Amino acid sequence: MIEIDVNINPKAQARHRTTKSGHTYDPSAKDKKILKYKLVKFKPKTPFAGDIMIKVVFTIPYKKYHYRTGKYKHLLKDDSLQYVSTRPDLDNYIKLLLDCLNKDFFCDDSQVVRIQAEKIYGRKGKIEAIIEEI
Repeated sequence: MIEIDVNINPKAQARHRTTKSGHTYDPSAKDKKILKYKLVKFKPKTPFAGDIMIKVVFTIPYKKYHYRTGKYKHLLKDDSLQYVSTRPDLDNYIKLLLDCLNKDFFCDDSQVVRIQAEKIYGRKGKIEAIIEEI
């Protein structure tokens, strides 16, 4: 079992783009590189070989409108939400994370047979994950 706790604003996987000349590129390549760099310290000596379960929580920073104004601008409004129900979609966050974990934490992302995920608001951006073989 590996526990991952990375202080980074979660990013969603963007669709691949095609230029006018016909070349295809990944607009999320830079985000993947940054996240992979932060995941290195959690990397196991050998990748998992069996079926894998991942539990992940994506913490999205509160927007400015969630906070009060004036003297109490550091406090959240009473009606601030806990769960993020806006775009980008949760599955796109998961895709980017799995792409970064692939080859280093497990041999292939087809080994992932169970995912438990949520995206919530918090003071700072963070990705928390537990990866375990079943």
